[in-house]
Amino acid sequence: MSDFTATGIRRIQALAPRLANQIAAGEVVERPSSVVKELVENAIDAGSSRIEIELESGGSRLIQVRDNGCGIEHDDLGLALSRHATSKITSLDDLEGVASLGFRGEALAATSAVSRLELYSNTSDDPVNGWRVVAEGREMAPRLSPAPHPRGTTVAVRDLFFNTPARRKFLRTEKTEFNHVEEAFRRLALSRQDVDLVLRHNQKTVHQLMGGNSQAAMEKRIAQLLGRGFLDNAIHIDMAATGLALKGWVGLPSHTRSQADQQYFFVNGRVIRDRLVAHAVRQAYRDVLFHGRHPVFVLYLDLDAHGVDVNVHPTKHEVRFRDGRLVHDFLFSSLHRALAEVRPNGHAAASPETPSAPTAPAPRFDQQRMALNEAPSGATASVTGGGEPQGGQYRSSRPGEQQVREFMAGYRALHPDHEARLLTSRAPADDQPTTPPTPVSASFSREGRVHQQTAPEGAVDATRAPPLGYAVAQLHGVYILSQTERGMVVVDMHAAHERITYERMKAQYLGEGIDTQPLLVPVSMSVSEAQVELAEREQATIEAMGVTLEAAGPETLLIREVPALLKNGSVEALVREMLEELERYGRSQVVKDHLFDLLSTMACHGSVRANRRLEIEEMNALLRDMERTERSGQCNHGRPTWTEMSMRDLDRLFLRGQ
Repeated sequence: MSDFTATGIRRIQALAPRLANQIAAGEVVERPSSVVKELVENAIDAGSSRIEIELESGGSRLIQVRDNGCGIEHDDLGLALSRHATSKITSLDDLEGVASLGFRGEALAATSAVSRLELYSNTSDDPVNGWRVVAEGREMAPRLSPAPHPRGTTVAVRDLFFNTPARRKFLRTEKTEFNHVEEAFRRLALSRQDVDLVLRHNQKTVHQLMGGNSQAAMEKRIAQLLGRGFLDNAIHIDMAATGLALKGWVGLPSHTRSQADQQYFFVNGRVIRDRLVAHAVRQAYRDVLFHGRHPVFVLYLDLDAHGVDVNVHPTKHEVRFRDGRLVHDFLFSSLHRALAEVRPNGHAAASPETPSAPTAPAPRFDQQRMALNEAPSGATASVTGGGEPQGGQYRSSRPGEQQVREFMAGYRALHPDHEARLLTSRAPADDQPTTPPTPVSASFSREGRVHQQTAPEGAVDATRAPPLGYAVAQLHGVYILSQTERGMVVVDMHAAHERITYERMKAQYLGEGIDTQPLLVPVSMSVSEAQVELAEREQATIEAMGVTLEAAGPETLLIREVPALLKNGSVEALVREMLEELERYGRSQVVKDHLFDLLSTMACHGSVRANRRLEIEEMNALLRDMERTERSGQCNHGRPTWTEMSMRDLDRLFLRGQ
């Protein structure tokens, strides 16, 4: 009977098994690195303590994976190469709590459909009891024969895509394919530190990693795979809460890369790529990364297997969390806290619950606004409810300049000590003698002891130098030179003061809640029915961000209140972005991000400028504030605020002791 109907349309028919397997192989086996990943994951699931990988021609000619796991029973060898045959799950309940790396039963079948595959296995300690099964991408049944083999399994995959020329021609050069395999090996090696792993290419050993369960063993493996510089510039974290545990290493904001090639995230030992995780990490690094740079990290998230769905894609790189909001918040808060607690001395400061900013209650900025005019020092101007200055004459040449001036004046009124120490050099009264400031200088021995030191007020130990040392000079009105126990520190005074001011503004503003501004005329915006339902469901969350929404129809929302600092912005675009984030991630930081952007601009305008002469006391006060302030290693735009040269670096520079 013809396959065509009278109209020329093909009849429905079942695909041939070989063709179906080759189609399925396209989802699982993309290139040699995919085969290596699947075979090594099977070896890990088999309880192997040592896995050896042998490649030829980047894997296109030969991929051989040998393990010392439990092996495959003789009666199961033929079935092992069939589609949807697995020992990992037996029911839907098993699928909802998968603890193994493999479970779909597709890898061996897909690989054997597009290659010449040989599988050797033995479940006993007697090598004579080994068996061999062969499949060559044809419809014939796999061939079994006895073959000596030690306990464990060896899979040899030859001539990948030999029977699918269209796929084979898309393979890249040998070097490129091997680079992909090496990256897959790196991920697998980081996922299981307790397994010995060996990678050889063209009879040359590329990696030979010894397993271990200690933190030292893991750090050694990371150094071998990512370089010692990764660990030297990373923070170790270990946090747990609400059934979630996060461990690993996150890079300092000063140690970043131009591409996201050193970002490894594991969920219950499985390497994943997830947009929710990526969003949480980006938010944690938000205001400490320079534009276009990417953080580095190796992180391990452990949670109940029933709390994550790994059956999303055949490659198993994607997962779906049962409670995405909880996971996002836990990741963000853990990373944000770890980065915030880093200080110039390399140690954590006070806990986040006790911020460095003043905790005494004070009026909100909008309630304490003072206009900074051109009157003599000490004169102020009152501000009416509408925000127009009375008694002060100033004009702004840039949009928002008046708002910046008013906000900074209110900030100075709330933090007079900060202002007096870092922003102004007040002239002495007419009846007071003019006395030069007491110079603060220090010299240190090679052992780090202080000699002939006049310590500034607040120093805890006069015989030891603080982390950033003591200022000795100002360079070109831009940089502060400081002598430390280790050598010399150079500080960008504007960038450092900008971060100090910014962090204090954030603590003050958010510590009292976001001040809102009712709109005289509510803004109406058209949205989808799903977004109206989302706004009603997340009403408490949205109001906590300083935004009040009201449903005015099945597809209409009214914006009635917004944060006071954002009242002159595009409130509709702000709300749309907020709803999109809530819909996608279950959390939205867009309002806080916009608030922080404005506070960052204000802090930049209000910070000490270049060519501003500082006295020694002022420089030392800035250094001490840096040591107490969160994220003081970077300014608000992600630029570094300080750098250090040790005595060893200086000696090397000048060839001392060579």
